[in-house]
Amino acid sequence: MEISVVTLALLVGLCVAIYRYVTKNYFYFADKPIPFMKPSFPFGNAGPILMKKVTLFEHFKNLYDAFPNARIHGTFNMRQPVYIVRDPELVKQITVKDFDYFVDHMTTGMEQTEDNNSNHLLLGNSLVSLRGQKWRDMRATLSPAFTGSKMRLMFALIADCGKSMVEHFREEDKKARAAGGTGYQLEMKDVMTRFANDVIGTAAFGIKVDSFRDPTNVFISMARSVTNQESLVKALKMIGYTFAPKLMTRLNIDFLTPEEDQFFRSTILETMRTRQEKGIFRPDMIELLMQAKKGSLKHQQAEEPRTDSETGEGFATVEESHVGRRAHDRVWTDTELIAQAFIFFFAGFETISWTISFALYELAVNEDIQARLYEEVRDAEQSLEEGKTLTYEQLQSLPYLDMVVSETLRRWPIATVLNRECVRNYQYDDGQGTRFTIEKGTLVFIPVVGIHFDPKYFPEPERFDPERFSAANRNNIQPGTYLPFGAGPRNCIGSRFALMEAKAALYYLLLNFRLMPCAKTQIPLKLKKSSTQFATEQGIWLEFQSRSS
Repeated sequence: MEISVVTLALLVGLCVAIYRYVTKNYFYFADKPIPFMKPSFPFGNAGPILMKKVTLFEHFKNLYDAFPNARIHGTFNMRQPVYIVRDPELVKQITVKDFDYFVDHMTTGMEQTEDNNSNHLLLGNSLVSLRGQKWRDMRATLSPAFTGSKMRLMFALIADCGKSMVEHFREEDKKARAAGGTGYQLEMKDVMTRFANDVIGTAAFGIKVDSFRDPTNVFISMARSVTNQESLVKALKMIGYTFAPKLMTRLNIDFLTPEEDQFFRSTILETMRTRQEKGIFRPDMIELLMQAKKGSLKHQQAEEPRTDSETGEGFATVEESHVGRRAHDRVWTDTELIAQAFIFFFAGFETISWTISFALYELAVNEDIQARLYEEVRDAEQSLEEGKTLTYEQLQSLPYLDMVVSETLRRWPIATVLNRECVRNYQYDDGQGTRFTIEKGTLVFIPVVGIHFDPKYFPEPERFDPERFSAANRNNIQPGTYLPFGAGPRNCIGSRFALMEAKAALYYLLLNFRLMPCAKTQIPLKLKKSSTQFATEQGIWLEFQSRSS
């Protein structure tokens, strides 16, 4: 079939237009006095990750390592210029001191702003996606829900999930021994996904579920559907919102399916209605959202900012800034409040299950660390008064448990990179003659995995060493180099909850089981090369051996 001259000319013209559009910003850093990575058509510097040649860890570490002597350098996320910040002092300056210039996360197109009040998407209404003043107001609304006093009230719910999980495994252990076995093998991500689902169900949605004895319950089925990283449709939506957010919004394409969206809305609204009608109180997220809707969720007078040594809540805990303590008179809609319960689920379901899985793996392959942690856990359990169970304060008082969790978060940072969008022109000046403007709308990436694996800050970074976070050593950790929950006012609001959940799971599992590598255990553990999926190559398989035998 012959192609007419006109058709050929149109095709050539279209290709030229696409090329110019994609490469339009490729000279952005040419007049900046900083080094930058040379972009390649059509992916800029994102080619290796998009073509699945590297893992997420490798990609952001490579960006970090590109110019070892630079405080800041340039790269291209597809066609978008991005500043890579690798200096701890500059990290603090951008995320804390000059926060008002970098208050927002990168645009996805789903965000709720003052000018976008018609947005009905749950993900777009969540705290992670909100921008500007609306984000400040929501952060201030939710901040009292994540204080130490609220965690104490929730702890019993989390502890019950841990005990139920252990009881199930002890039942399975008896069956395995009756059949002549000495232990049984489990894939940790699957196990901890079930645990996380039960925790989120009871603490966020006020629904008691048991994903170990009822592995196909509607709650975990919906959870797996929402977080299904292997779904082609989900992957395409993610790519669409990353690279063409305005088009996705214009086409009204939601990240959630109608069934998923309806499930979360109806579940939360029905629970709220029932509690209101029957006067039911339960110390969970639903109760806190109901208080927020009435405007009665406030910081208690006694809850002033305290240091880690005073709270005993863990080295990785991030404190609330002035943003979370300001007053406002905004009235929130049902959609806006439901969105916060949804993001609490969405963020907590995957991240916490991965974190605990990695911690269990490290304990299994480092027998000396596991033995020391078991001694601490066993001693704590034996010190409890007869008939008493573990309390929030007692859990948080275990120093080696905190060291193990802190090192897990350093060695396996699920948030591999922090992103900020410059909201108004910012004058960069390093005080040594380097000055330039970071224009409004430009992105800033802080590669957490690069900083956590920089031997300058953490010697032998590949080695799992909880001693880095001992009372004697933690003061040597340079501010701005340990960022498991982010930095500045836009840090993770749920750090206390995440740490409590991880510590409770490890406490009850270590108390009852010895963790061992098995034939299926991949050593060393390796991540999958993927642009959309955070996963290990062969799962995280371990053998559980009962300590009561």
